[in-house]
Amino acid sequence: MIQPPAPQRLQKAISAAGLMSRRAAESLIAAGRVTIDGRLAKLGDRVDPNRQRVEVDGVPLPIAPDRVTYLLFKPQGVVSTADDPEGRPTVTSFVPELPRVVPVGRLDIDSEGLILLSNDGELTLRVTHPRYAVTKTYLAEVTGKPTKKALASLKSGVELDDGDARALRVRIVGGVGDRSLVELILAEGRNREVRRMLAAVGYPVLRLVRTAIGPLTDPKLRPGKWRQLSPTEVSALYRAAEPPPPSA
Repeated sequence: MIQPPAPQRLQKAISAAGLMSRRAAESLIAAGRVTIDGRLAKLGDRVDPNRQRVEVDGVPLPIAPDRVTYLLFKPQGVVSTADDPEGRPTVTSFVPELPRVVPVGRLDIDSEGLILLSNDGELTLRVTHPRYAVTKTYLAEVTGKPTKKALASLKSGVELDDGDARALRVRIVGGVGDRSLVELILAEGRNREVRRMLAAVGYPVLRLVRTAIGPLTDPKLRPGKWRQLSPTEVSALYRAAEPPPPSA
């Protein structure tokens, strides 16, 4: 019978995850910035990384050794699901079968770019739920050069069939001939939202690439290629997904 791993000292678990040195972890614990399952941690505490929740300043630390998160550059023509009844290629077919991971959000079949796959349920919730407003950055190729009025409409809000949609930031970043490259940053991810927004202001999308998810980007990643996120990158995602303060 395989015995579950024994609890280990908190600073060792944090250090083993590659987040910081033991000394740095000890300093955070001594400063009262670390909790275990909501309880203030102290030096000498032991923790089960697979079962207990460790946070620094309210942000979860990815210390569980069985948690993985991959960053994949999804090619066009691939569906953002774990399996597909129509037999189309899926994002999970590009990454290892074990441990089993699921797509974190969606990227429509006609679009390409960065998508996360993870078995971290808390991270998945925070990155996808509108409440946490994790930004996604897109590069859209369109015909023509969007006018200042069109760009302003994208920022102030355009009416779609499922409600108004707006970009946090939008700008023209390049173009060749009669085509322009438009960068948009959104804090939500409705179905084909970027395509519908640009079509609504008169500039249908020819090609759409997601270039960043929150603080994560990787210009060197090519279509169909993936890599595992480092603990530092996962922590950065958690920080980007800190819940907003309660309204007064």
